[in-house]
Amino acid sequence: MENKILGIHHITAIAGDARRNYDFYTRVLGLRMVKKTVNFDDPETYHFYFGDEVGTPGTILTFFPWGNRVRQGRRGTQQVTEIGYAVPEGSLDFWKKRLEENNAIINNVASKFGEQYLTFLDPDGLKLELTVPSEADMRTPWETDEVKAEHATRGFHHVTLTTLEKDATARILTDIFGYRLLQQDVNRFRFVTDAVKQAAFVDLVEAPGESVGFVGGGSVHHVAFRVKDEATLMQFREKVVAQGLNITEKIDRNYFYSLYFREPGGVLFEIATDNPGFATDETVAELGSGLKLPSQYEGYRNRLEQVLPQLN
Repeated sequence: MENKILGIHHITAIAGDARRNYDFYTRVLGLRMVKKTVNFDDPETYHFYFGDEVGTPGTILTFFPWGNRVRQGRRGTQQVTEIGYAVPEGSLDFWKKRLEENNAIINNVASKFGEQYLTFLDPDGLKLELTVPSEADMRTPWETDEVKAEHATRGFHHVTLTTLEKDATARILTDIFGYRLLQQDVNRFRFVTDAVKQAAFVDLVEAPGESVGFVGGGSVHHVAFRVKDEATLMQFREKVVAQGLNITEKIDRNYFYSLYFREPGGVLFEIATDNPGFATDETVAELGSGLKLPSQYEGYRNRLEQVLPQLN
């Protein structure tokens, strides 16, 4: 892998009730709880990581479940408005039935860019899509008793950003991240990176008449793009600075290193490393089984274990 953006690393969203969020993503969607930790800035709030067996970049959806403290978000411009997962051919009927049985709000199966997809909302109103890629996604899925490999999600297919005007955001994708415009359908523009085969698409929807969105429950906080290591991370920091944008210093998130900046269209972008990964404080077999705390909060473990909701 060269010093390039390697598609989507993870996506972080806001939820309400922690138990409901945990149940929906592990039981209904069949994802693995890869890491159960806390918000670095608000340790009385969980930070959940859901993904495949090992938390491979490109499969990781994370949540801050803020309980009754959260205000409901609103989809609009200056936001990530859709999260797309890849699923196998022939699986959409299974997912339609399963989501209906679990009282999810769904739309009929539709098609865009020649690919079938099913849109649904999670219990907090977060908009997700299950897409059957035109080229089969060969990533190994996490299986559960209820969601087997022939139906299971493979990881991210795409992420959609809605913007008042696309050009400035598009230049970040092309000039800094190395994406290229692949297809256009009316006001939807699909960009792709050729550095990887999966989690490789970013859709820009240009909606000049739409209201600005509000980030809250059921909405995306930020999208993270993937690089292989810290040296590459800092090279991208220089590129962002050269464009006159404000960007953070390198931040240690325990399982990866990060930079954050807000792109000109208003969406919070993160760039995150593959290293060191999630099997640093748990074995692969144990991932997600224990509460893992950043070192600064370890002394408060007893209190936090009393405050944080019990999941089982």
